[in-house]
Amino acid sequence: MDTIILKTENLSKSFKGQKIVEDLSLTIPRNTVYGLLGPNGAGKSTTLKMMTGMLRPSTGKIFFNGHEWNRNDLHDIGVLIETPPLYENLTARENLKVRTIALGLPASRIDEVLRIVDLTNTGKKRAGQFSLGMKQRLGIAIALLNYPKLLILDEPTNGLDPIGIQELRKLIRSFPELGITVILSSHILSEVEQVVDEIGIIAGGKLGYQGAAPQGQELEALFMQVVSASRKAGN
Repeated sequence: MDTIILKTENLSKSFKGQKIVEDLSLTIPRNTVYGLLGPNGAGKSTTLKMMTGMLRPSTGKIFFNGHEWNRNDLHDIGVLIETPPLYENLTARENLKVRTIALGLPASRIDEVLRIVDLTNTGKKRAGQFSLGMKQRLGIAIALLNYPKLLILDEPTNGLDPIGIQELRKLIRSFPELGITVILSSHILSEVEQVVDEIGIIAGGKLGYQGAAPQGQELEALFMQVVSASRKAGN
C-alpha cells in the first residue's frame, strides 16, 4: 500500500488576481497526524477547501490514495472546517441519524461514532445546550460517519477551554490507530506540537518548511523563521 495518502503538486489559488496559495507541494503520510501550520491569513483554510472540493484550484494538482483527486474521493474524506454543521434543536443521536439516512449508512454507525468521540451519555440534551468542546466532538462524529480514510480539521481547538483542548487532543491522537490520517490546521504551536507527527509551515501562501515536527522553542523558532522570511520576501 502507498505510504502517502495525499499529495499536492504546485497547488495555487487566486482571488481577483491576488494569489492566496502559491505553488504548494505537500506530502501527507498515511496513518499520521499532519499539522498544517501558519499565521492567520497564511492560506491554510484555502488549501483545505481545495483538498475537499469546496474551492477549485487555479493551477496545480491534488492526488489522493494514489490517483488524481476527484469528487468521488469525498466518500473517503471527513471534514470539519469552521463551525460544526449541527441542528441545535436535535440531540447528538438525532443529528447523526439525519446524516446516516442521507448517506444511506446503517443506524449502527451512530453508536460507533458516539463511542469514538465519547458522547454516548448525552441523552436527550440538545446540541444547542452542548459546551463548545462537545459541539466540536459532535462535529467530528459527523465527519467520521462515512468511515473516512482522511479526516481534515481546520483550527479545531479555537475557543475551547483547557479541558476541551485536552479531550480533543487525546481524540485526535487516537485516529491513526483506527486507520484514519488527520490533517490538522492551526496557528497555535503549543497545541499542535503535542499531537502531530509531521508538519508543513506556510506563510504568505507558500510552503516554508515540511518534515518532522521539532518541539518547544525549536518549533517556535522555525515557525518565526518561516514567517519572517515570507514577510521580507513580500516587502
